[in-house]
Amino acid sequence: MPQSDPRPATAPAGEESPRLGRFLARAAAVTAGLTAAGSLFGLMRDQAIAQLFGADSDTDAFLVAWTVPELAATLLIEDAMALVLVPAFSLALSRRAARTEGTTAQADPVRTLVAATLTRLSLLLACTAGLLMLAAPYVVRVLAPGLPDIGTAVDCLRLTALTVVTFGLAGYFSAALRAHRHFTAPAAIYLAYNSATIAVMFAAHRAWGVRAAALGVAVGGALMVLIQLPPLLRRLPLRQQHPARGRRARSAARGGRPSAHAGTLVGLGVLAPVVTFAVSRQAQVFFERFMASSLPAGAISHLNYAQKVAQLPMVLSLMVCTVTFPVVARAMADGDAVAARRRVERDLATAGTVVLLGAAYVVACAPQIIGLLFERGAFDAHDTAATAAVMRVYCCGLLGHSMVGALVRPFFSGGRPPWFPAAAMGAGLAVTVGTGAPLAGGWGVLGIAAANALGITTTAALLLHGLGARVVAVDVSGVAAGLLRLLVAAAAAAGAGWTVAGLCATPLAGALAGGCAVLFVFLCVGLLVGAPELSYLSTAVKRRFPHARRHP
Repeated sequence: MPQSDPRPATAPAGEESPRLGRFLARAAAVTAGLTAAGSLFGLMRDQAIAQLFGADSDTDAFLVAWTVPELAATLLIEDAMALVLVPAFSLALSRRAARTEGTTAQADPVRTLVAATLTRLSLLLACTAGLLMLAAPYVVRVLAPGLPDIGTAVDCLRLTALTVVTFGLAGYFSAALRAHRHFTAPAAIYLAYNSATIAVMFAAHRAWGVRAAALGVAVGGALMVLIQLPPLLRRLPLRQQHPARGRRARSAARGGRPSAHAGTLVGLGVLAPVVTFAVSRQAQVFFERFMASSLPAGAISHLNYAQKVAQLPMVLSLMVCTVTFPVVARAMADGDAVAARRRVERDLATAGTVVLLGAAYVVACAPQIIGLLFERGAFDAHDTAATAAVMRVYCCGLLGHSMVGALVRPFFSGGRPPWFPAAAMGAGLAVTVGTGAPLAGGWGVLGIAAANALGITTTAALLLHGLGARVVAVDVSGVAAGLLRLLVAAAAAAGAGWTVAGLCATPLAGALAGGCAVLFVFLCVGLLVGAPELSYLSTAVKRRFPHARRHP
């Protein structure tokens, strides 16, 4: 397993070294495996919730409280924390590597960054969690004013508020480890989180009811922190090499050039655009639950189950971007614009291919997938049909969600994050809100899902245009043309898979046969329309595994 950054081999300017390429491939494979395992256990968690509690007012109440860990995950693990701290740690590591023997008396930039940020962040997180617990009744009323009884939601929210602390620390540790190019522990956090949530739910559901799910979330958050501590302690310098350097470190943090620059990377001026972007992105979920709280009981639950399954292709599509983000950040810190551009273009091609193939499968086999995953216990055939219909609409925005996740990383890889991503996300949110109310009035939960797709697609289009004009000189027209060809292939594959799955007698047979049809048609149509992304992936596989050509 890839545990640390390999020494770079010699390569032409703007090109990745062969050794770095192999390391990234291995890191992506490890991340893929652990992410897939975490996603599988996430599905098992949702299955357990559906089986134990169904889709009724109690699960709606829990899902309102679940808004807190969802927002915390977005802000503190997936988006804001990573987008600020990975570049900060990358710059600190770059400055550490650039120090000459004559400047060894300077404080270690990485240690200075940790000393300047970790304690303050922990105090801020603890205060925020405490305020959430105290204000829980008011928060529930704001999030879901249509809930008839807020008691269960308030109890659940007070438990899930603990994730503000645990997710914040988990996100900090993940960013530090990824900047050091250690990916195993950060990729395993959701596996640990979902495993603990499932175990606690089954152990406590008889006594606690749906509150057991909230307790499981709190326990799972603590486990996310604990599994990252050992590798973190092995990599972060916790002590200065010489005691006399303590005063120098503090002085450097205030006025010294290298350490001060690293420290200011997490200042308010840097955090503001990143946090605004992340909150605006998560606000789409707030709006969905706000609108659905006034619909019949179970509407929030159907939206949640559909979203969790539909977003699996997006999660898988962003694995490569997660691994390569420190590489892009390091390239931009070193001023290597050519390497950053090529890496970003490859990431967009890979993410688009994976997410559109997955979306085609989900659209084709939605009833079969939901039936296999959830239709048992309190979750009946009506819930399956409603959730599958919502999931198909959600899939219309999956490409947008994936592109937003991939495109925003280079925006925030520089020394000072711009406001453009937040403005683009705000424009997309305005589209979601502006179309959501009328669409929900006519189509119910389907209208809410359609508004989500329209809004996130607007944001993705704005980010793609702005990336080429403002940050990295990617070939915007070329990227867009490639995605359009992949979209044609995905539409054809979804239609073929839908037809094949409908002819099968059982959900399992339909899911398998429909999946085979989707894969076959996607590859054939993709090559027919000349999607270069498929050719590139094929070439990359042959380059990574040359023995496969010699020994067919």
